[in-house]
Amino acid sequence: MDLLRDADIDPAPLAGKRVAIIGYGNQGRAQALNLHDSGVDVVVGLRRDSPSAARVESDRLHHAPIDVAARSADLTMLLAPDETLAGLYRELEPALRHGSAIGFSHGLAIRFGLIMPRADLDVIMIAPKGPGTALRSLFVGGRGMIALWAVAQDASGAAGALAIAYGRAIGCGRAGLIASTFAEECEADLFNEQAVVWGAVPAILEAGFDTLVAGGISPEVAYLECVGELKLVAELIEARGLAGMREAISNTAELGAVLGGPRLIGESMRQAMRDILEDVRSGRFAAQLADEEASGYPQLRAARARARWTGVEQAYERLRGIDG
Repeated sequence: MDLLRDADIDPAPLAGKRVAIIGYGNQGRAQALNLHDSGVDVVVGLRRDSPSAARVESDRLHHAPIDVAARSADLTMLLAPDETLAGLYRELEPALRHGSAIGFSHGLAIRFGLIMPRADLDVIMIAPKGPGTALRSLFVGGRGMIALWAVAQDASGAAGALAIAYGRAIGCGRAGLIASTFAEECEADLFNEQAVVWGAVPAILEAGFDTLVAGGISPEVAYLECVGELKLVAELIEARGLAGMREAISNTAELGAVLGGPRLIGESMRQAMRDILEDVRSGRFAAQLADEEASGYPQLRAARARARWTGVEQAYERLRGIDG
């Protein structure tokens, strides 16, 4: 593992440079603020009617129309939603200065050819391994979030130095920067989102809740058992690793895990995971994402509406706030 920390990174490649942040959502806001606090010249590119303008001004950052911001920048970070980046790049390309750089925090648009950058541009990625809210709070607290960095196109011969200097400026060098590729970061991230943390884990929590309630357990107790303890497990894993987590729990819980885990995670589930990875690598998921965006997100809107009326969500609503 090639791990770089602040002391290993020369900040000079960003010195005197301007960074344009395009997209002021979860990652965009955090990265813009961290850059600003690190002394980097930052401009936030916004649509002329963007509702984010008031928040940018409240954050005491400068903003400009997206084409104006890109035209003034040495590095333009494209931090809008993945499915919008192809159209955004086409719009911005005429404004990007010759020999400047574009950057991403996720590899999807480059990995699947949604964007074909001009040959004169450096193309870099700094991908913090967590949400922007955590990136910002860690930075403010004097800590950092580990990140992956990569170069897809090195027109200048100095793209790698620029990438790691950017990672240092947003605070990720405090925790560590790991060399990767756009393909590796993208494939691993999309797989995890679907097959592990964001896909499988919530589905298992809800299935466990439903099973207990159907078996006569009250919804509140079912929620506390199946969902409420998840944070404790995650904290143990972060502090001690998977093996250390198992050693920290009771013998009853550990034996239950030894016996129950393999009954759930058998060959059929492992094959399903392999199928998901193939869907990611083949580009099928990227095509589905593009179709979803083009049709107005019908699957996402329907799923969000359904989620609000599940039994597990209703139990959460009844329990929230009682510990305060």
